[in-house]
Amino acid sequence: MQKNYKEVLFGIGIGIIANLIGSYLYIYFFSKYSVDTTWDLILKEDLLGSIIALGAILNLVAFFLLLKKRRDLRARGVLIATLGAAIVVLISKFL
Repeated sequence: MQKNYKEVLFGIGIGIIANLIGSYLYIYFFSKYSVDTTWDLILKEDLLGSIIALGAILNLVAFFLLLKKRRDLRARGVLIATLGAAIVVLISKFL
């Protein structure tokens, strides 16, 4: 039973890291400014929720790769991390 929790926590870590990498890649490839300038603009114009949502697309790739490798508990962790990102996006949009 203890191993199951470790696998799910590892999947949550994968989901968070994939989301961060996806957000960075979106900023890097689709912004005409430097990453630092873009980050300042995101915070200034309150677009953090949108960037998190776009970064979560990479979680989809991680989720299906884990399912294909039969790492169901890790895939569950990625799904939990994606739901956490969705809650953060909802909170940032409505508050």
